[in-house]
Amino acid sequence: MELAEFKRDVWGREVLLGVSWDWLWVILALSLTFIAMHAIFMAMRKKSARPSKDGPRVQRHAAIDRAFHWIMAISVLVLLITGVLPVIGVEFDWLTIHWIAGLVLTAAVLFHLIRSVFWQDLKSMWISPQDLKEPFDANQKPGKYSLAQKGLHAAVTVLSILVIGSGLVLFAMIDTPWWDRTNALSEATLGWMFFAHGITTLLLIATISLHVYFGVRPEKLFYLRSMISGWVSRDELETHHDATRWSPDKPQ
Repeated sequence: MELAEFKRDVWGREVLLGVSWDWLWVILALSLTFIAMHAIFMAMRKKSARPSKDGPRVQRHAAIDRAFHWIMAISVLVLLITGVLPVIGVEFDWLTIHWIAGLVLTAAVLFHLIRSVFWQDLKSMWISPQDLKEPFDANQKPGKYSLAQKGLHAAVTVLSILVIGSGLVLFAMIDTPWWDRTNALSEATLGWMFFAHGITTLLLIATISLHVYFGVRPEKLFYLRSMISGWVSRDELETHHDATRWSPDKPQ
């Protein structure tokens, strides 16, 4: 199966058309297989007592960061629905919804990048040598974010920048309220933009599938709660995190 699709231009030359969307089914199959295998593995493991959500609470996510997360999540979901459904044969007027969601995502990511640089601790998301010990040492607790969470954040960051960059180039080629459609790009360049946009979309589907799965696992639900309400309990903090690497200011 080819990774890309090609066509003949008006001169009879073979030019890149974009990613082969046959890979969508491969990505979905691999993601679901991994999820199923992991769920079976976890079901077979001896279950340990979970920390209590009662008692003192500490803030994990500020309201502004929670708002960013859900705005990004909704915009990405809308982008995937409007971008993928037409490819598999579900026809509807999708383009306007797609680029509006794309602009919302672009604004949200820019806001997050600026906030991360000037108002947050970038080091909290960097993968350190100490983080790499986590998979091999059960006693090695993470700081605020685990190795898996940092890895997921890095993957989503790179893929988001790539899909936004290619999307903005394609956006410049279509009719909008501000300009008319243009053919400024050659077919070959346009094909590369469609390829970059398509392959990053496929990788985002896989990444987001895993993110959603791990987010709703029973032992991880307290992280989902913290992304909704902002807090974790003191017991959850002490059970899952190293207080010397992450110590919130004070209980709520």
